[in-house]
Amino acid sequence: MAAHARRASHGATGEPAVVEAAYAEPRLRALFPVPSHGALTFHRNTHFPWSNDLPFIVGDAQSCIVYAPLSASPRVLGDSLTPHEAAALVVAHPNDCGPAFEGPWPPAESSTR
Repeated sequence: MAAHARRASHGATGEPAVVEAAYAEPRLRALFPVPSHGALTFHRNTHFPWSNDLPFIVGDAQSCIVYAPLSASPRVLGDSLTPHEAAALVVAHPNDCGPAFEGPWPPAESSTR
């Protein structure tokens, strides 16, 4: 995930404590992370446009907020969390999406089989 994060953000590596906490979670490690503007988003695919259908983390080493995907309600799933608590909360929200696939979203018909 760390290499994916660097490649996805063109050099930005995100908040180290948040990236490390997410990397410690095997299910998040299988996704494609994009650190940007203080957020660490997770995607089912490796090229733009992103899936944008998974929870994401905004924060730093002291305090994080986990947001639901843009189309979900309520938007805030948890706040005042440590990075590890935030990563665990993202994992706790079922997504059953498996590892990220190469390519843009939505997946091509052959990518889903």
